[in-house]
Amino acid sequence: MRPLRALVVDDSSLNRRTIAAMLAEIDGVGQIDLAADGAEALRLVEAAPPDFITLDLEMPRLDGFEFLHLLMDRHPIPVLVVSGRSEKENIFRALELGAIDFLAKPHQDDAPLESLRRQLIEKVGVIRQLSPLALRSDTSGGFRMDFEARPRLSPAREPAVLKRAPSNVVVIGASTGGPKALATLFRHLHHQMDAAIVVAQHMPPKFTRTFAERLDRIGVARVSEARQYERLARGYAYVCPGGQCIEIVPSDRGPALRVVAPDAGTHYVPSVDRLFRSAARVLGDKAIGVVLTGMGEDGASGAHEISERGGEVLIEAPETAVVSGMPLAVRRTGIRHESLEIWALGDRITELTRTNSG
Repeated sequence: MRPLRALVVDDSSLNRRTIAAMLAEIDGVGQIDLAADGAEALRLVEAAPPDFITLDLEMPRLDGFEFLHLLMDRHPIPVLVVSGRSEKENIFRALELGAIDFLAKPHQDDAPLESLRRQLIEKVGVIRQLSPLALRSDTSGGFRMDFEARPRLSPAREPAVLKRAPSNVVVIGASTGGPKALATLFRHLHHQMDAAIVVAQHMPPKFTRTFAERLDRIGVARVSEARQYERLARGYAYVCPGGQCIEIVPSDRGPALRVVAPDAGTHYVPSVDRLFRSAARVLGDKAIGVVLTGMGEDGASGAHEISERGGEVLIEAPETAVVSGMPLAVRRTGIRHESLEIWALGDRITELTRTNSG
């Protein structure tokens, strides 16, 4: 396997040197080029396209957003945003423009540099598994996964006492590429959907609330970061807080949520398997499990349990998922499932919940 060529784009010379030194220590990374801003980076890309890019967003002359826009039109190359926690809105804007993932830049009062080193190692492993088809589709006019608001077809937000318990609950798991995939899925949901949605997206703490707020602006579902023991309501969606896990539990007025700390040694946080298993046990055939893009096998065993208890299982088509590991892991279990391109999943969820509703 040939070494990967990297391009580090950051206006801070210290950051450039630091990230380049970390990349140089990763097996499988070869040549590393450096650029101080987007204009210089574009020249380097035109001369010799790298295999992947790490990108700061706030830079002089040509900033990260302008660079992403131009890059994805000309050369759809995997881009990892390296950003501080103060830029949460900017991170999701960068994901809309085509970045595949982001790494949280450590602060003096936050994680040490070792955290960034571990993230880089993990993301380089992900890059080796990216689907070239997904990257090309991601930048075409018909497959732009964005967070632009659209008019709501559903009623205005109801008082809590008027919220209706859902006939079905859709549990969704995603990792790398998930924020954009979820945006596309949510844009294709319909107001006829008789279901609540619970999302476990692998994402660092401090980012999930902003992500939920952006999802809330793009479709018919009302989206928020999940709260402890909140009851599920029809037409609402709940994003697991970063750094936590989430489960569905019974209550006297229908299914509710429990936010819990991850078990010691849990590799994936939040755990998709933990969410799916709880949905299977509490909801039985009223659970619909959806596994989107991501590396690894999180969600496969939980999807198996949903299927065993009569629920439906959907996966994002591995051929178009940015990273096909998680959907393929479900396929390998041999359970009955449907494989659909990301833009078709929202329509299918609506069909399933409308058919099953009373």
